[in-house]
Amino acid sequence: MTAPLTAFAVASLGIAIFSSMDAVMKGLVIALGAYSALMWRMLAGVAISAIPYAASKPRWPAPTVLRIHIVRGIVSAAMAFLFFWGLGRVPMAQAIALSFIAPIIALFLAAAILKEAITRATIIATAMAFAGVLVILYGQSQARLGHDAFLGALAILASAVCYAWNIILMRQQSLLASATEVAFFQSAIVALIYLGFAPVFLTALPLDHAPAILLAALLATASLFLLSWAYRRAEASYLAPTEYTGFLWATLWGWVVFAERVSFFTLAGAALIVGGCILAARRRDHAPAADTEAQLP
Repeated sequence: MTAPLTAFAVASLGIAIFSSMDAVMKGLVIALGAYSALMWRMLAGVAISAIPYAASKPRWPAPTVLRIHIVRGIVSAAMAFLFFWGLGRVPMAQAIALSFIAPIIALFLAAAILKEAITRATIIATAMAFAGVLVILYGQSQARLGHDAFLGALAILASAVCYAWNIILMRQQSLLASATEVAFFQSAIVALIYLGFAPVFLTALPLDHAPAILLAALLATASLFLLSWAYRRAEASYLAPTEYTGFLWATLWGWVVFAERVSFFTLAGAALIVGGCILAARRRDHAPAADTEAQLP
C-alpha cells in the first residue's frame, strides 16, 4: 500500500511540472494566441500520450468510465482556454494566485460529491494558504496593470471554478482508470472539442515554435500521469493543497523567463502558502490510501 505522504509528494511533483508547462504556454499564447497554442499542444499531447497507452494493451473503457472521461474533457477544455487566455494578460504569479480559489472550492465539493471528511487540519492548512493568496492579491492591487489584465483576471477566476470541479473529477477518474488511460483520453477529448473551432480560429504552426509545442505537450502529459497516480492513492481533500506549490514555480518562471517582478507581498503570501502545504502534508496518518497496489490495473 502506498503511503499517503508519497502520494502528496508525487502530486507536488506533478504540479511543479504543470507549472513549468504554464511558462512554456504563456510564451506560446503571446506568440500564437490562446486557441492556436492550445490546439497544437493538445494534438501533440494526443500523439505522446498514445504511446504508453497503446503499450499497456488497453481495453475500451466501460460506459461509466467513458462518461467521466468525457465530462472531465469538457470541463478541462473550458478551464484550459480561460486560464491560458488570462495568463497571456497577467503576470504568472498573479494568475496562479487567483487560481488558488480552486482547491478551496474543491475541498467542499469533495465533501459533497465524494463524501470525504474535511478535518480540522485541512481547514487550517487551507485557511493559511488562502490568507497567502489574499496577501498576494492585495499587493497586486497596488499595481496598475490595465483593462486587459482585469479581463485576464476574470478569465482566470472563471477557470478556477472549472478547475475545482476538475479536481473532483480527477479523483473519480483515477479510481476507475489507469494513469496512462487518463492521460490519453484527457488529451484526446480536449483536442476533439477544440478541433470543432479549427476552421475559424486555428492558425498555422510556425516551425520555430514546434519545439516549444512539443515540450509543453511532454510536460502536460507527464503532469497528468503523476497527478492521476497520486489521486488514485489519496483523497482529493488531502492532495488539494499541493496546488498551492504551483505559486512558487510560477514566481520563479515568471521572473526568469518574463522578467516579472516579485514583490514583498508575493514573498509573504508564498510563505503562508508553503506553511499551509506543510501542515497539510503532516495529515498523512489521517489520509487513507484509496486503493491497494494489488487492486490497480
